[in-house]
Amino acid sequence: MPDFCDFIVYADESGDHGMVSIDPQYPVFALTFCVMRKDDYVNTVVPAMQRFKLGIWGHDSVILHEHEIRKSLGPFGLLRTDRALRSRFFDELNALMEAAPMTIFASVIDKEKHRAKYVNPWNPYEIALHFCMERLQAMMNRFEQHGKTVHVVFESRGAKEDAELELEFRRIASNQSHWGYRRHDFSRFDFQPVFIPKAANASGLQLADLTARPIALSRLRPGQPNRAFEIIEPKLGGLKCFP
Repeated sequence: MPDFCDFIVYADESGDHGMVSIDPQYPVFALTFCVMRKDDYVNTVVPAMQRFKLGIWGHDSVILHEHEIRKSLGPFGLLRTDRALRSRFFDELNALMEAAPMTIFASVIDKEKHRAKYVNPWNPYEIALHFCMERLQAMMNRFEQHGKTVHVVFESRGAKEDAELELEFRRIASNQSHWGYRRHDFSRFDFQPVFIPKAANASGLQLADLTARPIALSRLRPGQPNRAFEIIEPKLGGLKCFP
């Protein structure tokens, strides 16, 4: 029987990690790891998410998706038609995010600068994954989770994409891939990737989805008001911007 660690990790990204065609309006890629104690996740985070959904829609099958919320699409169309409900929605969502007991590790890659600096730029997703895994490894060290299984949950993006990400994840976890001069011993923990579809309606994935874009925008447009990032910022255990 595996010895599971005390924490669960949910990951999400914002932006395209491709380097061939870079969107001049959004030339960044961001990856976030949201780390929570399992007791907090079960007893606090999930019930808070369910209460929020039941209060807004009367059921809990709606999946919080930052893009759809921002564009008022699908089940979030009500945000266009009811001003009072819109105000209540964001007040309660902000309160939920503010109260969520989690530590966030994030990495933002400026793809234009990355391409300008390196002749053969490395995949932004792989760079960001390295940085987030390094921070996670340090946290697991600090909380003495040695030898335990640490699950990192990703949203499934397709069989090919998942296989490529899993390969890189396992290379990092087995100390076969390094970035920079520092070396981290990931083998002291049993890091395991988990891929699930958005339709699984996992509360942790939805929290992670709500963190990635605000963090990316905090670096891309630092002078722009960013209430979501103000809420997230105190939870940041590490933010690496590259290059």
